[in-house]
Amino acid sequence: MPEATMRRLPLIPTLIVAAAVLVMIGLGAWQLQRRTEKDAMLALVAANPAKPAVAFPTFPPVPPELLFRRSSVHCLNVVGWRTEAGRAADGSTGYRTIADCATGAEGPGVLVALGVAGKPGVTPQWTGGQMRGWISEEPDHRSLIERIGGKAPPLRPMLIAGEEVPGLKPVAPPDVADVPNNHLAYAVQWFFFAAIAVVIYLLALRRRAAGRT
Repeated sequence: MPEATMRRLPLIPTLIVAAAVLVMIGLGAWQLQRRTEKDAMLALVAANPAKPAVAFPTFPPVPPELLFRRSSVHCLNVVGWRTEAGRAADGSTGYRTIADCATGAEGPGVLVALGVAGKPGVTPQWTGGQMRGWISEEPDHRSLIERIGGKAPPLRPMLIAGEEVPGLKPVAPPDVADVPNNHLAYAVQWFFFAAIAVVIYLLALRRRAAGRT
């Protein structure tokens, strides 16, 4: 860029735009790195359902080597219910019913995805007991900003029930295809935002220069 043009650039706005563009490019590169890491994790998780059963993890986060492994929990009693969109083992969709269980006088308790109902607000006649299934994680409602900023709390372990509960369709067994892997799309978005920011700023500079002539 010619020296005369450089002198005509507004310093503060140019620095702000340049910093924003660099941040967006950095976020895009970070998402590409996360995609590589996620691909390796998914390869590990895909083989987990066929492995022997393990003890259910007590605290979050669930390590990749335990995700989708067979396990079991003992629910002393149900202290609350959650309803989320979900898919049944027969391929139909509905409302996944999740029991929030107590496991003792103290401790974090345990979440159990019991089954899928055809309508919201269905409370199954299940009061607890031993349940076998697969290790998973609670539904993720964390925002992208929380995850990028490192302030997102880890997801609690959740058991996907492998036994049928009366009044509910069995939950679909865990599938690695259900694990979000949107890092490439996020990277493209950040690079696109950076390019748009540059174009908009160049157009603004052109309009500013035309107004001076």
